[in-house]
Amino acid sequence: MRVRASFDPSALPSQSPYRLLHDEGYEVDWANEFLDAQRLRGLSLRSLRAYAYDLLNLARWLAVASIELSGLTEGKLTDYIHYQLEHQVQPAPLTINHRLTVAICLYRFHYGRDIPAQGRTHGSTFSLSPPFGYARRRRVLRRLGVKVPRRIVVPLTATEVDKFWSGFRTLRDLSIVALMLFNGLRSCEVLNLKLEDLRFVQSQILVQGKGNRERLLPLDSQTIKLLENYLNVERPRTNSCFVFVVLKGPSRGKPLTPAGLRTLFRHHRRRSSVSKANPHRFRHTFGADMVRAGISLPALMRLMGHSHIHTTMLYVQLCPRDVWREFHRAIENRGRPPLPETP
Repeated sequence: MRVRASFDPSALPSQSPYRLLHDEGYEVDWANEFLDAQRLRGLSLRSLRAYAYDLLNLARWLAVASIELSGLTEGKLTDYIHYQLEHQVQPAPLTINHRLTVAICLYRFHYGRDIPAQGRTHGSTFSLSPPFGYARRRRVLRRLGVKVPRRIVVPLTATEVDKFWSGFRTLRDLSIVALMLFNGLRSCEVLNLKLEDLRFVQSQILVQGKGNRERLLPLDSQTIKLLENYLNVERPRTNSCFVFVVLKGPSRGKPLTPAGLRTLFRHHRRRSSVSKANPHRFRHTFGADMVRAGISLPALMRLMGHSHIHTTMLYVQLCPRDVWREFHRAIENRGRPPLPETP
């Protein structure tokens, strides 16, 4: 029996609009009850969508392996990892680990205890470390999780930024890129901007970040000018409260969607031949540029909307080019003995 994910825009505020359904149309109760609980926690639609598709993958594996949710153990989760790795298109290690986290939280949500370790029975009790078994979940993930390769996201160079920037022909697209490059906004934060969030008189912008956390950011005069020209000259007349809308076609005046934003970037990557240009790299470029300019990490943490300083420190790792520059600067400033005389 197949399971599929669906989106119900008419869902009640207390329900997740993302649902798991059987082919016959009836709901997968254990998954949707969990999704509804996450909705009540205040998770964004983007997060709910990610949870729904993680649960969809889990539901399909449970069906293939003929396992009930109540029968999950750490050993079974190892089988679940093998199942994912054996697919022709392997998911990324981060995706696999996120699915494991969702499975662990799902089990605890329904049964009030953590997934049994190898050889334990479901009647066993576990000592939980606050908050709510978080420490044990981390231990389980350390034992079972797939190793994530450490990657350095290299920021765009000034030449690449100029090349990509010069290929735009609309004020809307320039405004979007300016907010990512010069304010470090995430793609979802750009798409969720509303007209009431723009405070040009105060040179500020109100951003709705992850976890519905708001932050007030400064706006420079050039970005303000771009946004004002877009709103006054180019933006279609529409009742939409969102800043960025579709400019032409049958969806003209409707809010720009994530798919529309991805299409926009694909088009401009081909046009400019800057293959690495994407919203995440723009945000990283903003962080790296701010560090090079001498901004403090606590200030950058506030600008980028991070909850913890270590996230900021990981996000703005120096790329190899920066390391080499610092090396040569240190060598030049370092005292070293004269070379010995040679015969």
